[in-house]
Amino acid sequence: MSRQRQKKKHRNTINGWLVLDKPYGITSNDALGKLKRILHPQKVGHAGTLDPRATGCLPIAFGEATKTVPFVMDGRKVYRFEVTWGAETNTDDTEGEVVATSENRPSAEDIEAVLDEFTGTVMQVPPAFSAIKVDGARAYDLAREGEVVELEARPIDVHRLSLVECPDENRAVLEAECGKGTYVRALARDIARRLETRGHVTELRRLLVGPFGEDDMVDLEELVEAASELDEGEPIDGLVEEFILPVRDAMDEIEEIIVSEEDAGKIRRGMAVLLRGRSAPLNCEVCFASHAGIPVAFGAVEKGRFLPSRVFNL
Repeated sequence: MSRQRQKKKHRNTINGWLVLDKPYGITSNDALGKLKRILHPQKVGHAGTLDPRATGCLPIAFGEATKTVPFVMDGRKVYRFEVTWGAETNTDDTEGEVVATSENRPSAEDIEAVLDEFTGTVMQVPPAFSAIKVDGARAYDLAREGEVVELEARPIDVHRLSLVECPDENRAVLEAECGKGTYVRALARDIARRLETRGHVTELRRLLVGPFGEDDMVDLEELVEAASELDEGEPIDGLVEEFILPVRDAMDEIEEIIVSEEDAGKIRRGMAVLLRGRSAPLNCEVCFASHAGIPVAFGAVEKGRFLPSRVFNL
């Protein structure tokens, strides 16, 4: 008997960004898996992981948007987080075990007085329970096995740090705008120690990643409900139109070079083109060429010539 081949699930061609408001209690990969089951994309990835206990901005890239992921991940991030005073945990959040306690409770004035010390380029020791590799292994795997993990301090950029409110004497809510590689849990730990107390993060919400913020976020249940209203086999064009942002929305901070239709065709074939016009730059390390509002390729400009490095298939 001949073996019947199982039909492959149809994959949808989707190009663009979905900015998910990740709910509490699931991993970023779990959230990604839910979206795959709803949209069945050909290619998808996320820009920056959120812990299961964190909520908020999780940009998901589909198709050609995956080529812009590094630019989003390198962008600034904004977090709002609650610190509970009096106890430090080995994970610096609610997941871990208490390793130190203090009876001291800082006032709002005490907190505001030290925030400048944690703003700018500062040195930070990442949490032992982090994804940083130590001799080829993840730090959190070693820590869970009971090993003592000692990570070296490294520079981070905190552009803004402010006190939002103090709901009571045991808690403070802060907001931080920071660069890549910043651990908010470690920031809370260090602020607590500076205030001669102990503390850990009890709530964490990401408000912004690169160009994507709260106004762009999509509720997962809203997407699930919209998908459930589709008939079996019905195209997902409506979902894409409602929830997916254009690829170029991730490129707001990258210089754009507008080219003609003829030059766009050459660039798509990997050819360099000479830029014309008074506004054309002579040199640019990172930029992208576009035609009629559609990204054509990433590249660089050298001596007035655009040199494509990665072409979009849009």
